[in-house]
Amino acid sequence: MTLKLYFAPGACSFVPHTLLEASGAAFEPVLVKLHKGEQNAPEYRALNPHGQVPVLVDGDAVITQILAIVGYLDAKFPQLGLLPQEPLARARVMETLAWMNNTVHPTFTHVFMPFKYSDKPDVQAELKAYNAQLYRPLLQEIEALVQAAVAQGRPFLGGPQFGPLDAYALTLLRWGGFAGIDPKGFPAAWAHVQKVAQLPPVARAIARERLQLDLTQAG
Repeated sequence: MTLKLYFAPGACSFVPHTLLEASGAAFEPVLVKLHKGEQNAPEYRALNPHGQVPVLVDGDAVITQILAIVGYLDAKFPQLGLLPQEPLARARVMETLAWMNNTVHPTFTHVFMPFKYSDKPDVQAELKAYNAQLYRPLLQEIEALVQAAVAQGRPFLGGPQFGPLDAYALTLLRWGGFAGIDPKGFPAAWAHVQKVAQLPPVARAIARERLQLDLTQAG
Protein backbone atom coordinates (compact mmCIF):
# COMPACT_ATOMS: atom_id res chain seq x y z
CA MET A 1 0.00 0.00 0.00
CA THR A 2 1.64 3.22 -1.12
CA LEU A 3 -1.21 5.69 -0.58
CA LYS A 4 -1.64 7.30 2.81
CA LEU A 5 -3.96 10.16 3.76
CA TYR A 6 -3.45 12.20 6.90
CA PHE A 7 -6.84 13.62 7.89
CA ALA A 8 -8.68 15.22 10.77
CA PRO A 9 -12.38 14.45 11.35
CA GLY A 10 -14.61 17.13 9.86
CA ALA A 11 -11.73 19.14 8.41
CA CYS A 12 -11.25 19.97 4.74
CA SER A 13 -9.30 16.72 4.47
CA PHE A 14 -12.79 15.21 4.10
CA VAL A 15 -12.57 16.18 0.42
CA PRO A 16 -9.65 13.92 -0.59
CA HIS A 17 -10.88 11.33 1.94
CA THR A 18 -14.07 10.88 -0.11
CA LEU A 19 -12.17 10.93 -3.41
CA LEU A 20 -9.85 8.16 -2.27
CA GLU A 21 -12.84 6.14 -1.12
CA ALA A 22 -14.42 6.68 -4.54
CA SER A 23 -11.25 5.51 -6.29
CA GLY A 24 -11.49 2.01 -4.86
CA ALA A 25 -7.72 2.05 -4.35
CA ALA A 26 -6.21 0.73 -1.15
CA PHE A 27 -5.05 3.55 1.09
CA GLU A 28 -4.14 4.03 4.72
CA PRO A 29 -6.17 6.70 6.55
CA VAL A 30 -4.10 8.28 9.32
CA LEU A 31 -6.02 10.26 11.94
CA VAL A 32 -4.42 13.52 13.07
CA LYS A 33 -5.94 14.83 16.31
CA LEU A 34 -5.75 18.58 15.83
CA HIS A 35 -7.29 19.30 19.24
CA LYS A 36 -4.37 17.44 20.82
CA GLY A 37 -1.80 19.28 18.73
CA GLU A 38 -0.62 16.22 16.81
CA GLN A 39 -0.13 18.44 13.74
CA ASN A 40 2.72 20.10 15.62
CA ALA A 41 4.61 16.90 16.39
CA PRO A 42 8.11 16.87 14.82
CA GLU A 43 7.35 13.80 12.72
CA TYR A 44 4.25 15.42 11.28
CA ARG A 45 6.00 18.74 10.69
CA ALA A 46 8.59 16.77 8.74
CA LEU A 47 5.78 15.82 6.35
CA ASN A 48 4.07 19.20 6.31
CA PRO A 49 6.00 22.10 7.84
CA HIS A 50 2.77 24.11 7.92
CA GLY A 51 1.19 21.63 10.32
CA GLN A 52 -2.02 21.31 8.32
CA VAL A 53 -4.23 18.56 6.96
CA PRO A 54 -4.65 17.01 4.50
CA VAL A 55 -1.38 15.40 3.54
CA LEU A 56 -1.33 12.77 0.81
CA VAL A 57 1.61 10.39 0.65
CA ASP A 58 2.08 8.27 -2.46
CA GLY A 59 5.24 6.24 -2.18
CA ASP A 60 8.03 8.77 -1.73
CA ALA A 61 5.88 11.72 -2.80
CA VAL A 62 4.30 14.00 -0.20
CA ILE A 63 1.56 16.33 -1.41
CA THR A 64 -0.18 19.06 0.58
CA GLN A 65 -2.94 21.59 -0.15
CA ILE A 66 -6.43 20.69 -1.36
CA LEU A 67 -6.08 21.95 -4.92
CA ALA A 68 -2.81 20.12 -5.46
CA ILE A 69 -4.15 16.89 -3.99
CA VAL A 70 -7.35 17.04 -6.05
CA GLY A 71 -5.36 17.62 -9.24
CA TYR A 72 -3.05 14.74 -8.39
CA LEU A 73 -5.90 12.33 -7.66
CA ASP A 74 -7.67 13.34 -10.86
CA ALA A 75 -4.53 12.52 -12.86
CA LYS A 76 -3.91 9.29 -10.93
CA PHE A 77 -7.49 8.04 -11.29
CA PRO A 78 -8.70 9.48 -14.61
CA GLN A 79 -11.48 6.92 -14.80
CA LEU A 80 -13.28 8.71 -11.95
CA GLY A 81 -13.79 11.93 -13.89
CA LEU A 82 -13.17 13.98 -10.76
CA LEU A 83 -12.51 17.03 -12.93
CA PRO A 84 -13.96 17.72 -16.39
CA GLN A 85 -11.62 17.22 -19.33
CA GLU A 86 -13.03 20.04 -21.45
CA PRO A 87 -10.77 23.03 -20.73
CA LEU A 88 -13.40 25.64 -19.89
CA ALA A 89 -15.51 23.26 -17.80
CA ARG A 90 -12.36 22.19 -15.95
CA ALA A 91 -11.41 25.81 -15.33
CA ARG A 92 -14.87 26.55 -13.94
CA VAL A 93 -14.64 23.66 -11.46
CA MET A 94 -11.16 24.73 -10.36
CA GLU A 95 -12.37 28.32 -10.11
CA THR A 96 -15.12 27.29 -7.70
CA LEU A 97 -12.87 24.91 -5.78
CA ALA A 98 -10.29 27.67 -5.31
CA TRP A 99 -13.01 30.06 -4.08
CA MET A 100 -14.21 27.50 -1.57
CA ASN A 101 -10.64 27.03 -0.37
CA ASN A 102 -9.37 30.61 -0.37
CA THR A 103 -12.51 32.55 0.60
CA VAL A 104 -15.20 30.44 2.27
CA HIS A 105 -12.80 28.26 4.23
CA PRO A 106 -10.70 31.11 5.72
CA THR A 107 -13.86 32.99 6.70
CA PHE A 108 -14.90 29.98 8.74
CA THR A 109 -11.43 29.70 10.26
CA HIS A 110 -11.94 33.19 11.73
CA VAL A 111 -15.09 31.83 13.39
CA PHE A 112 -13.71 28.52 14.60
CA MET A 113 -10.12 29.51 15.40
CA PRO A 114 -10.07 33.27 16.05
CA PHE A 115 -7.01 32.73 18.26
CA LYS A 116 -5.01 32.33 15.04
CA TYR A 117 -5.57 36.01 14.30
CA SER A 118 -5.37 37.64 17.72
CA ASP A 119 -4.22 36.80 21.22
CA LYS A 120 -6.72 39.24 22.76
CA PRO A 121 -9.99 37.64 23.95
CA ASP A 122 -12.11 40.67 23.11
CA VAL A 123 -10.71 40.84 19.58
CA GLN A 124 -11.25 37.11 19.17
CA ALA A 125 -14.90 37.52 20.14
CA GLU A 126 -15.32 40.30 17.59
CA LEU A 127 -13.61 38.28 14.88
CA LYS A 128 -15.85 35.29 15.58
CA ALA A 129 -19.08 37.31 15.52
CA TYR A 130 -18.16 39.38 12.47
CA ASN A 131 -17.03 36.44 10.36
CA ALA A 132 -20.09 34.40 11.33
CA GLN A 133 -22.11 37.18 9.68
CA LEU A 134 -19.89 37.00 6.60
CA TYR A 135 -20.19 33.22 6.40
CA ARG A 136 -23.96 33.11 5.87
CA PRO A 137 -23.94 34.92 2.48
CA LEU A 138 -21.09 32.66 1.34
CA LEU A 139 -23.31 29.66 2.05
CA GLN A 140 -26.01 31.45 0.08
CA GLU A 141 -23.62 31.46 -2.88
CA ILE A 142 -23.24 27.69 -2.52
CA GLU A 143 -27.04 27.48 -2.46
CA ALA A 144 -27.08 29.35 -5.77
CA LEU A 145 -24.47 26.99 -7.23
CA VAL A 146 -26.64 24.00 -6.37
CA GLN A 147 -29.74 25.70 -7.76
CA ALA A 148 -27.90 26.37 -11.02
CA ALA A 149 -26.75 22.76 -11.25
CA VAL A 150 -30.30 21.52 -10.74
CA ALA A 151 -31.65 23.96 -13.32
CA GLN A 152 -29.06 22.78 -15.84
CA GLY A 153 -29.78 19.11 -15.18
CA ARG A 154 -26.39 18.40 -13.60
CA PRO A 155 -26.65 15.84 -10.78
CA PHE A 156 -23.44 17.11 -9.19
CA LEU A 157 -21.78 20.50 -8.92
CA GLY A 158 -18.94 19.67 -11.29
CA GLY A 159 -20.94 17.73 -13.85
CA PRO A 160 -22.43 14.25 -14.20
CA GLN A 161 -20.25 12.61 -11.54
CA PHE A 162 -19.46 13.14 -7.88
CA GLY A 163 -16.36 15.25 -7.35
CA PRO A 164 -14.46 17.58 -5.04
CA LEU A 165 -16.99 20.42 -5.22
CA ASP A 166 -19.68 18.18 -3.76
CA ALA A 167 -17.48 17.03 -0.88
CA TYR A 168 -16.33 20.57 -0.12
CA ALA A 169 -19.91 21.92 -0.28
CA LEU A 170 -20.94 19.28 2.27
CA THR A 171 -18.03 20.29 4.52
CA LEU A 172 -18.71 24.02 4.29
CA LEU A 173 -22.44 23.70 4.90
CA ARG A 174 -21.77 21.43 7.85
CA TRP A 175 -19.33 23.95 9.32
CA GLY A 176 -22.09 26.55 9.35
CA GLY A 177 -23.51 24.73 12.36
CA PHE A 178 -20.52 25.85 14.41
CA ALA A 179 -21.60 29.42 13.68
CA GLY A 180 -25.21 28.65 14.58
CA ILE A 181 -26.30 28.64 10.94
CA ASP A 182 -29.07 26.12 10.25
CA PRO A 183 -28.21 24.19 7.05
CA LYS A 184 -31.91 23.73 6.37
CA GLY A 185 -32.02 27.46 5.63
CA PHE A 186 -30.35 26.56 2.33
CA PRO A 187 -32.84 23.99 1.03
CA ALA A 188 -31.21 23.17 -2.30
CA ALA A 189 -27.75 22.83 -0.79
CA TRP A 190 -29.08 20.86 2.18
CA ALA A 191 -30.87 18.43 -0.11
CA HIS A 192 -27.73 18.10 -2.22
CA VAL A 193 -25.38 17.33 0.67
CA GLN A 194 -27.83 14.79 2.05
CA LYS A 195 -27.85 13.09 -1.37
CA VAL A 196 -24.06 13.22 -1.53
CA ALA A 197 -23.78 11.83 2.01
CA GLN A 198 -25.65 8.70 0.92
CA LEU A 199 -23.13 7.85 -1.83
CA PRO A 200 -21.21 4.77 -0.63
CA PRO A 201 -17.72 6.32 -0.73
CA VAL A 202 -18.92 9.45 1.05
CA ALA A 203 -20.86 7.41 3.59
CA ARG A 204 -17.71 5.42 4.37
CA ALA A 205 -15.73 8.61 4.97
CA ILE A 206 -18.52 10.02 7.15
CA ALA A 207 -18.60 6.82 9.19
CA ARG A 208 -14.83 6.78 9.65
CA GLU A 209 -14.84 10.43 10.73
CA ARG A 210 -18.02 9.98 12.80
CA LEU A 211 -19.58 13.12 11.39
CA GLN A 212 -23.01 14.62 12.01
CA LEU A 213 -24.25 16.73 9.10
CA ASP A 214 -26.47 19.13 11.03
CA LEU A 215 -24.41 20.46 13.90
CA THR A 216 -27.19 22.75 15.03
CA GLN A 217 -28.91 19.60 16.26
CA ALA A 218 -25.86 18.32 18.14
CA GLY A 219 -26.66 17.75 21.74
